[in-house]
Amino acid sequence: MSRDVRGAGRVLNGITLDIAPGQLTVIAGSSGAGKTVLLEILAGLSAPTEGEVLHDGEQPGPLGWEFGFVPQEDIIHRELTLHRTLVYAAGLRMPPGTRPQTVSATVDRVLDTLGLSERAGTPVRALSGGERKRAGIAVELLTRPRVLFLDEPTSGLDPVTGAELLRTLRALAEDGTTVVLTTHVLADLLGCDQVVFLTPGGEVAYAGEPAALCGAFGVGTVEEVYQEVATGRRVERATPADDIHQPGEPRSRKVERVGALRQWALLTRRGTALLLHSRLSVAVLAGSPVMIVAMFALLFRAGAFDPETPDPGSTAMIMFWIAFGAFFFGLTYGLLQICTELPVLRREWLAGLRIGPYVLSKLTTMLPVLATADALLLAVLRAWDRLPAAGWGTYGSLFASCVLASAAALALGLLASAAVSEPGQATLMLPLLCFPQVLFSGAFVPVPRMTGGGRAISWAMTNRWAFEALGSGVGLESLWRAGGSPLGPPLLDSYGDSFGHPASRGWLILAAFALAFLAWTWVILVRKCRHGATRSRAGR
Repeated sequence: MSRDVRGAGRVLNGITLDIAPGQLTVIAGSSGAGKTVLLEILAGLSAPTEGEVLHDGEQPGPLGWEFGFVPQEDIIHRELTLHRTLVYAAGLRMPPGTRPQTVSATVDRVLDTLGLSERAGTPVRALSGGERKRAGIAVELLTRPRVLFLDEPTSGLDPVTGAELLRTLRALAEDGTTVVLTTHVLADLLGCDQVVFLTPGGEVAYAGEPAALCGAFGVGTVEEVYQEVATGRRVERATPADDIHQPGEPRSRKVERVGALRQWALLTRRGTALLLHSRLSVAVLAGSPVMIVAMFALLFRAGAFDPETPDPGSTAMIMFWIAFGAFFFGLTYGLLQICTELPVLRREWLAGLRIGPYVLSKLTTMLPVLATADALLLAVLRAWDRLPAAGWGTYGSLFASCVLASAAALALGLLASAAVSEPGQATLMLPLLCFPQVLFSGAFVPVPRMTGGGRAISWAMTNRWAFEALGSGVGLESLWRAGGSPLGPPLLDSYGDSFGHPASRGWLILAAFALAFLAWTWVILVRKCRHGATRSRAGR
């Protein structure tokens, strides 16, 4: 078996390897030897360029059904308690129709197996490093996998915690689960059944019992083995041919995947729970509306919409800042929704999660919150006389414009969150996405007064359509015509027909933007999940 990686050449070369059931196997070697690449190929996440991988005589099937894979990144959310986190994970992995009592009993069994029962009610973020590693393993044990693959599970742990985790993996192997892991920790090699040592060129330097490792190279310590292998030295296969496991009857088991509707409902419930338990999310939820309302109180005086003495300039700015407030709510709520949990999403995708329900769950989780913030914003502004005394029809139109503006901005935030690779990048996207929405909305420089390039850019700004829909809904044209302010006619001329269309025109455009952004988010996430499932990190 061999494997080529773009930009790195041939990473694995002529690998021949056998792993018996119920065995604890450690893949070792220097950095760049291809340990992770080999692990992903064995797990079925990546295909070899040459050769094949067989599990009980068959090609590996869907990873989520029979194999567990624990990457180096955390694959569980940190905000909820450990037990609740595992209940949600079980709901996505276990067969449809599984009773809640069965799910809870399965979670309790896994926690007991891994020695985490006493930490069941502890938030994941409060667990120690070793406990979080075991928690990640617990997710994979929910479906009783036949084979468990782990990428450097003891990396970053102190020696005592690492040894404890390895003993846990040893117990799983003795219970019948085949365990394969990569490692840089020398102590891990002595606690396994089989060591597979790779050369820097991606060849097998040794495959056999750990007790015979040093003797096979004629050295006294494992450190010296690394030195010998670094020179390209190899030894003959240490496992006798008669002891190599021969494939038996295939033991594949087909498990029905949870339906899209149930996935959406479960993800929506989990997303709501995560939202309420995240301090950052709660701070953003509470802080954004307060900031916008305070800005209105400081910028604008009361009575701008008085039909007897209207203030056209202020009314236009009030409509713009309402539009921008709705945009800001949606964008800030969406920017951190995906990038913070991408490793979790990738692993759940491998276990059968559909991207469509995942993306829609973000919308259904956040949209009610945004609608509430928009409604409170309009109510407070009306109470402070920053909006006109009008009927339910006018305020229904304003509310619809705000909600659709927030939905489009939320979808844009989700798109940006899916496109970046870490939360820090998402934070940097905030001003980059906000400034064009301010400059090309048509509020400060009316669209008819823009250059041709500016008008073209304004078409792609959701804030423009929200601003125009709000202006149409509140009746800016009629207010400016009927009012006695000398600013009315000049403003009407500069804005042209910006407010001459029905608000429903802006609604349709905002809805189209939201759908387009969500579809684009789906495309990016599908690509990232597939790439994450097939990528091979040549540097490890």
